Amino acid sequence: MTPEDRGSPPLDGVLVIGLEQAVSGPHCTRQLADLGARVIKVENQAGGDFARSYDDVVAGTSAHFAWANRGKESVVLDLKDPVGRQALEQLVATADVLVQNLAPGAAARLGLDARSLLMRYPRLIAVDVSGYGRGGPMESARAYDLLVQAEAGSCALTGTADARVKPGIPLADIGAGMHAAQAVLAALLQRERTGSGSALSVGMFDVVTDWAGWALNQARYGGQDPVPNGLSSPMVAPYGAYRTKDGQVVVLGTTNDGEWRRLAQQVLDRADLAEDPRYARNADRVLRRPELDEAIAAWTSRHSLAEARAAAEQAGLGHARLNTVSDVLEHPQLVERDRWCDTECPGGSFLSLRPPVESDTWDVAPGPVPALGQHTQAVLAELTDLGVH
Repeated sequence: MTPEDRGSPPLDGVLVIGLEQAVSGPHCTRQLADLGARVIKVENQAGGDFARSYDDVVAGTSAHFAWANRGKESVVLDLKDPVGRQALEQLVATADVLVQNLAPGAAARLGLDARSLLMRYPRLIAVDVSGYGRGGPMESARAYDLLVQAEAGSCALTGTADARVKPGIPLADIGAGMHAAQAVLAALLQRERTGSGSALSVGMFDVVTDWAGWALNQARYGGQDPVPNGLSSPMVAPYGAYRTKDGQVVVLGTTNDGEWRRLAQQVLDRADLAEDPRYARNADRVLRRPELDEAIAAWTSRHSLAEARAAAEQAGLGHARLNTVSDVLEHPQLVERDRWCDTECPGGSFLSLRPPVESDTWDVAPGPVPALGQHTQAVLAELTDLGVH
């Protein structure tokens, strides 16, 4: 099926209002925009979303803002001014969805939290994205990605026992955005069935603790915390990164006993290891990880990256090259599948990745990244034309 034969994107005709900043809220609404929704991003007059000013590397736009805000319209309103507030209410009256991740308590003081909005607009799907969710002793705590990850334990699972580190991807922010977008889709479906909107809440802390559920099980029922061990897994062995003869790093992993035996016999040519009862079960191998890492590292040091990957492939084992971020820019899995596309932004254009979900029935091209207030006059004029008062 060619793009010309495909139908409208699934959220075509859905209007989303974003009272958003930084990553979690914008990432949620960007996903909705990628699925065809019209997203109007409401920003303040004092510079708008503060992520705009993180840097200016993307043709004058920050890398974060360009990534999380494509396909949106920007409207500048002063929500503390009666005129600006009236304009927002007019927008919300026509909207299907509102997503907000303002500072703790800010939306409630303005009557723009999900529950307050639903009382005024019963068909609206309103979403509060916050650090710690509704209620509890930390409900009003400031919550940036690192703070939440530290509080929720994910930093304790990353790095090494002697040097805990924050994961490089802001998973608390992104995870909250993903769960919020998923909840919006479910609420839209429910509204089709019932005619009623929803007041939803997504807490970053709840997302991270949910994603770390396996580790919480290990701590509660196994009696000990998982110990982070760098480029490896605390739960399975052998599984890690090993330097090759040509100075590259290959990542090899086993996830079950059968894979371990194939690694030992077919790759390492060490039938003695495969038959050694001390390494028969994964739990045994985890306890003896250093011994196995030493054996694998000795083998990879005698082989090139290409040889190591070929041997692993022939044995039916997973393998990867340890790439830098710059390496990924020209990764053949992206380039040969045409995953990069030109996207407009205020200072020119840049290459952005197409949405991760591919469909045979719809096609969505990432829309432009808006300049601050670029669509204010057009949107307000549109409300007047619609007779919204």
